[in-house]
Amino acid sequence: MGDIATPRPFLLRGLFERLFGQTVLSYLLHLRPLEWPIMSAHFLLGTLLASGWGLRARPTALGWLVFVALMNGGTLAINSAFDKDEGDIGYLKAPPKPPEHLLVFSSVLLGASTVLGFLLPLPFALINLACVVMSVLYSVPPPRLKARAGWDLLINCLGFGLFTPLAGWALTGRTFSPAILWAGGGFAFLFAALYPMTQIYQVAEDSRRGDRTLVIQVGVGRSLALALVAALLAHGCFAVGVLAMGRSPLPLLLSLLVWSAVILPWLRGWRTWTDRQHEGGMYWGLGAWAITDLSLLALLWP
Repeated sequence: MGDIATPRPFLLRGLFERLFGQTVLSYLLHLRPLEWPIMSAHFLLGTLLASGWGLRARPTALGWLVFVALMNGGTLAINSAFDKDEGDIGYLKAPPKPPEHLLVFSSVLLGASTVLGFLLPLPFALINLACVVMSVLYSVPPPRLKARAGWDLLINCLGFGLFTPLAGWALTGRTFSPAILWAGGGFAFLFAALYPMTQIYQVAEDSRRGDRTLVIQVGVGRSLALALVAALLAHGCFAVGVLAMGRSPLPLLLSLLVWSAVILPWLRGWRTWTDRQHEGGMYWGLGAWAITDLSLLALLWP
């Protein structure tokens, strides 16, 4: 990878390498902590919609540790252990070579997440357990569902889209409301809009490994068309959830317009875009996701 302290984007990485050493840093980087703010926001959305500002600090902090740091971090690390990517991957540019014991390390994290999850309300523990199982099925051969078009989409729609806000809600011990169930279903569809964006710039890497991902199977153009349809379906679900609270869904138009502004130019120009532009499009999609989170936080606030 070269001297990671020299290029400007890697100045912070170089500092941590001097503090912890290259080996320890490699383990930490494969947890992809740059994703944690996004995962945390989506997780805490469910908690805030359940309890408002009445959330309790200790169970919330433990729930965050279990679901975000251990489960999600372990999921990304076990994925790296088998993928052995050489190019940029989501939330990690110029990834270091996976360290020797990354598989063991990630397995310990997922096991700790499973055990600690049962210190919290049972619905939370079961959702977390389901995510751990899906993490293994997604990355580990022979199932390795990420290499099977359709299954890769389903796992991500369930794990990140649906289960993450529901886990945040379940952390409070409250019964699921119709509004959060519709919102969770909407986020499952919304991840179907985001997921192709995370794959387009990695087509060459995935093809080299022989993975038949959704984008490889159906093509970039059709994947982006699918993303547009999924975004529309997601906002339909969100609207039903907002109506279930007796509120107007009209403010959701802003979120829908933002998603359209990301997808439509991409759909028109993808043939001439470079991998770097496709990667940039993914991050614009993450920005649109944040706007959707904030919109629903305002509209469904208890």
